[in-house]
Amino acid sequence: MKNSIRLLLNSVFCSVLVSSFSVGTAASQSANQQSVLQMESPDQRTGNQLEAIAERVRHELVMLPYYGVFDWLEGEVTPDGSVILRGEVVRPSLKSDAEFRVKRIESVTNVVNEIRVLPLSTMDDGLRIALYRAIFYSSLARYSLGAVSPIHIIVRNGRATLKGVVGSEMDKQLAYMSARGVPGLFDVKNELMAEYKAAN
Repeated sequence: MKNSIRLLLNSVFCSVLVSSFSVGTAASQSANQQSVLQMESPDQRTGNQLEAIAERVRHELVMLPYYGVFDWLEGEVTPDGSVILRGEVVRPSLKSDAEFRVKRIESVTNVVNEIRVLPLSTMDDGLRIALYRAIFYSSLARYSLGAVSPIHIIVRNGRATLKGVVGSEMDKQLAYMSARGVPGLFDVKNELMAEYKAAN
């Protein structure tokens, strides 16, 4: 059975599952928000090393100056110390900056950059702004506070995907319904995760 390690961090949400991670901001119901790093490793002998690398990578990525609500970064740390970067970003420079930052980490042996740059589109730009207003100019406004929102809005060719983490299943559904109300969207996928789920 896999061992699970939970660590409290200060400012970002990083989910590590079998050595994979995602970068965003955690939401909580309290004013003083804390974030969670969750890690499961199939091999206890390398678990601590993978955790340390993932934490360094997470830190470097979340500190990227132009990483924002319309971008999403995630990836995987392999047992040999390689890092596979994935996600979708608006600026090409963010893709190259992410690779550059991660390559500087001493414990990282190799970086495979699979981050996709979203195509230039005035229609998608308009949808991004409309989605931002629909989601954050509502009862979910608290999620817009902080350097990076815990809710990320990815728009590609008129289709939106919500990624990140919210405090509850209700907030997850509210975000989805708000996005669905934006005219001009072809589709909305809700990939938000809820920190707290209602008991059955």
